[in-house]
Amino acid sequence: MSHFNTRNLLSVISSLAVVFFCAVSASYGEDGLRDPNATDKQIARIIDILMPHEHLSQKKIDVEYSERWLDNFIKTLDYQKAYFLKSDIDAFKRQVPNMPEWLSKGDIRFAYVIFKTYLIRLDERMAQVQELLKQPIDFTVDETICLDRDKLDYPKTSAEAMERWRKRVKYDLLILKVDDKEGQEAIDKLSRRYKSFQKRMHQTDSNELLEMYLTAMTTSFDPHTTYMSASALENFEINMRLELEGIGATLGSEDGYTIIKHLVPGGAAEKEGSLKVEDKIIGVGQGADGPFEDVVDMKLDDVVKKVRGKANTVVRLEVLPADGGKTKDIKITRAKIELKDSAAKGKVFEAGTKPDGTPYKIGVIDLPSFYADMSGMRNGKAEYRSTTRDMKRILEDFNAQGCDACIVDLRANGGGSLPESINTTGLFIKTGPVVQVKGPSRTKSVGENNFKIECYSDHDSDVTWDKPLVVLISKFSASASEIFAGAIQDYGRGLIVGDHSTHGKGTVQSLLPLGEALFSFGAAPKMGALKVTIQQFYRPDGDSTQNRGVLADVELPSITTHMDVGESDLDYALAFDQVPAQVYQKFNLVSPAVVKYLKQASAVRCAQSEDFQKTKRKIECYLKNKDKSNITLNEKKFFEERAELIPEEEEKKQLEDTIKQDGTDIEETPYLREALDITADYVKALQVGVANMPNPATIKVQPAPEKSNVPAPQPAAAL
Repeated sequence: MSHFNTRNLLSVISSLAVVFFCAVSASYGEDGLRDPNATDKQIARIIDILMPHEHLSQKKIDVEYSERWLDNFIKTLDYQKAYFLKSDIDAFKRQVPNMPEWLSKGDIRFAYVIFKTYLIRLDERMAQVQELLKQPIDFTVDETICLDRDKLDYPKTSAEAMERWRKRVKYDLLILKVDDKEGQEAIDKLSRRYKSFQKRMHQTDSNELLEMYLTAMTTSFDPHTTYMSASALENFEINMRLELEGIGATLGSEDGYTIIKHLVPGGAAEKEGSLKVEDKIIGVGQGADGPFEDVVDMKLDDVVKKVRGKANTVVRLEVLPADGGKTKDIKITRAKIELKDSAAKGKVFEAGTKPDGTPYKIGVIDLPSFYADMSGMRNGKAEYRSTTRDMKRILEDFNAQGCDACIVDLRANGGGSLPESINTTGLFIKTGPVVQVKGPSRTKSVGENNFKIECYSDHDSDVTWDKPLVVLISKFSASASEIFAGAIQDYGRGLIVGDHSTHGKGTVQSLLPLGEALFSFGAAPKMGALKVTIQQFYRPDGDSTQNRGVLADVELPSITTHMDVGESDLDYALAFDQVPAQVYQKFNLVSPAVVKYLKQASAVRCAQSEDFQKTKRKIECYLKNKDKSNITLNEKKFFEERAELIPEEEEKKQLEDTIKQDGTDIEETPYLREALDITADYVKALQVGVANMPNPATIKVQPAPEKSNVPAPQPAAAL
């Protein structure tokens, strides 16, 4: 974490703490929003003070950033340009020059002006929609709807807005028809969906509005600098320490209902046994006999707060079963829950053939994030949870089982703790630089272009895993996972396999709790936190991963390679650059000759694999339709075009399942099987030399043996 570094800054923050005690009473309007209060004002002012001092750019909010800020905020509310009129947007834009001064004074009333205008337009559009749903709809007409925001302008009149919504309703009904919902059933479902959305937006409270507005400002600097409200900060810390108290269920929202999306294995809800995935929660009661409170159409965050609670307390759920049975009253005793699905897990597989004819044993580690129990570390907890500790135990178990190689799967790893990525890298190397970081020099004035570069190294000479290593990546591997993959590649310590490149997020964020910044004494109030980009990180060889990412040594066919989900696709992403390389000892375990052979052998197997040939056809289909912005609303043509998109949707669903990490086991998919085969070839090539490897052209993919003939893979150490 960076530190407040000037006497003037400390002085201003201290004065804000004094003003904080002069809070005024708040009044609430019919929309549920209270007027901005003293706390909101101080949060806005302190963020205005912190941004130019703490952000990597060292820039102040000016008119250019204010234009971005307004655009971000409007996108948050009305991404498809379906609610505001052009006259609304023009009126908002005239206030851009005033936004920096308003922020410096903590004046956030402009957010309320925009949001209340949005609610008025929302109510107008929803009234129009309900009228449209009463009218007959002709699905034989040849017309299209544009779904590309950049090619749309805001409607000039209410009539133009209604025409746009006429097409939107038609499109939404066609989408429902894909799921075999049509006629009055589809109309009723769509009507309820729109009404539920309208109600949820009217339930937006002032804290949520402040978070949206200030995050729209911070993301005008870069995509990863955000303001977290107190509740958002609590959820962030839960995810980092992989531990919470509650029933052990992931909740979602659909058409006004709170849906059970996932049950945590071993959690209170799973142990009780009555609650099932896709069940709908319609009421929540506190205690064994507490009355039910209706939660239909309630904001998901509010439902979560009511369901979550201290361990050993009781919560009652009124549930509509997914199978359509009678309403159930389920009583669950909350418990402490470890989010094991988000922790490192390992499993041993067999692949290839050793020179002695036996198969290679390959340990696979699925690592969804680089996590650490921050509060446990701060409080001196002896056995706090961390990626490095969990990975070390798994690797020691792989050693005990006689594994020949290890695969670390980072395909769904979006990053996490910078220190954990460094320490985890240390499990595979003796000592040496892991990551370089560039940040503002603290001896300069704001606005000066003066930076310093620091190097963070692994100083622990112990190596837990000294055998061959393969790192699996995708375009969703980001931040801390790119530090790990980049260092492994620079050292020549292991092979990188997967998508063409990782995500490309090469920046470091620091979490600044605002209550702690404002108060250096006593119990700090819960005011949320500023997650701010303070540094850019670089590999040991001096290259940034920003925008470029880490490139795979052996690339596998994958639709995610072609998706616009990388850092370079985000608004206001920082640029790629370089710093001088560090001095470090290379392992030279990944030679050009070995990589060339592995690419050729993998290409031959993929060409013989029906699964990878399917993937290639999906990629062709995806690229053909990727930039299509106009969708036909003629039913016959719609379903003809839809048939071409089915492979793409199947691939996206598989991708979502991978990212969600549902389940505690590591499944052997065709993709993982190819990674195992590459790893087996890699180990063998290191043992016997590339010249003694079989000619790739002669490789024949063997059908998988019957399950009864395959030894059951052994689990790694339980965590």
